[in-house]
Amino acid sequence: MTATTLHNPLREGLRFERLPDPCIMVIFGASGDLTHRKLLPALYNLAYDGLLPPGLTVVGYARRPYTDDEFRQEMRAAVERFSRRQRIDPDVWQTFAQGLFYFSADFNDRSAYPKLGEELERLDRERGTSGNRIFYLATPPDAYETITQHLGESGLAQPSQPGSWVRLIVEKPFGHDLESAIALNNHLLKYFREEQIYRIDHYLGKETVQNILALRFANGIFEPIWNRNYIDHVQITVAETIGIEGRGGYYDRAGALRDMVQNHMLQLLSVVAMEPPIAFEADPVRDEKVKALRAIRPIRPEEVNEITVRGQYGPGFIGGRPVPGYREEPRVAPNSITETYVALKLFIDNWRWADVPFYLRTGKRLPRRVTEIAIQFKRVPHPLFKGMMTSGVEPNWLIIRIQPDEGVSLHIAAKVPGPRIRLRTVTMGFLYGTSFLVQSPDAYERLLLDCMLGDSTLFTRRDETEAAWVPITQILRGWAELPPPEFPNYDAGTWGPPEAELFIARDGRRWRRP
Repeated sequence: MTATTLHNPLREGLRFERLPDPCIMVIFGASGDLTHRKLLPALYNLAYDGLLPPGLTVVGYARRPYTDDEFRQEMRAAVERFSRRQRIDPDVWQTFAQGLFYFSADFNDRSAYPKLGEELERLDRERGTSGNRIFYLATPPDAYETITQHLGESGLAQPSQPGSWVRLIVEKPFGHDLESAIALNNHLLKYFREEQIYRIDHYLGKETVQNILALRFANGIFEPIWNRNYIDHVQITVAETIGIEGRGGYYDRAGALRDMVQNHMLQLLSVVAMEPPIAFEADPVRDEKVKALRAIRPIRPEEVNEITVRGQYGPGFIGGRPVPGYREEPRVAPNSITETYVALKLFIDNWRWADVPFYLRTGKRLPRRVTEIAIQFKRVPHPLFKGMMTSGVEPNWLIIRIQPDEGVSLHIAAKVPGPRIRLRTVTMGFLYGTSFLVQSPDAYERLLLDCMLGDSTLFTRRDETEAAWVPITQILRGWAELPPPEFPNYDAGTWGPPEAELFIARDGRRWRRP
């Protein structure tokens, strides 16, 4: 069968002109889930698209005693299973696999790091990578300090050649509260400069999240109404059908607030709420995001119950199949009080957003997997068509769908065809898939490429990470002073606890059903 390429005028004139320097990416935790599911498939897809520099080299670092060939076979299986491309291209893979190597050692073994340095110098000579390094921490967070200390003390944290560079990618979670985040930042800065550190939140690499900036600041029609005068409220939803997928040991210590709200959801909030940056460059963009996060109204412990709802799923059905309750999951305490659902209301105290509530909700074992930002505009000041509207007419909504079916839609009232004036809500929409006729790249593809290019716009800065922990830590302290909740309080396959509906109904509003 001959492959055909659909012509798409929307992609005419587009050309990717940035090509990174040759470099070596050392992945600590190369035998782990993140490497298999995300990192290697993303790197292969970049290779397929011709976006990687010649000589790009990947060194997997883990304890398992693989040879280079065994590591390549393992990574090929991972790419075949998890890549967004349905079939692996043998020619692309052969070239890509020549740059895969494996280094077997324990993270805690101080003597292993000088040997790693010797191996990297050998690869520099053989593959022309010129001393450029990316160290990727794809490990449990409790290994971060040990690895970075050994990198620093062995001299690997700084460039070894004139003109070369060294960068560090740190995965979430970045601390478990404000104090631990500050402590981790202080530790990293002993060995790396701030401009070397790339704190990754993969939500920022999603096409639709980046499109929020384009939607707001590349179109003249939205910014004039993007404020408290026209917007009634904002809802940010991250709903998952899955449970904890074998992560009971981690999740039971974290919960939904730390796992989702502190990073992904507050990042979404910050790009919706930020002021226009003076340039689309790393620091101007992050300066404005930090201002938005710092403007979140402080939360007093005694008001935590008024602005949050916690939930934990019990047994139920997902897709018609029975699933266990959270307390029945492996490595979860049978009397756990960890929340798997949280809804909260935040205010941003500045001129643009004064008294506009931002409702955030996230949960596991909900009926549908969906992430979206829904912005409800205020109703018209004079109901000219009162009595002519059908029951389906809603206020105007702007829906930014992050996943799945990435796109943007605007809900407006329109006249129903016929001799009478009757109105219904209709949708104007844009979908990435049908507009550009290409599959959106995975978030890790964009972020890995940006790190190679030295572009930190879509990574979080130290002050941004700490600003995001402030309201979360205030909520955690408030919860700690309250009696333990009566869990479970919602069935798997439902939209969360009934209290969440009452929570928003008290404000005269209701949750959107995505």
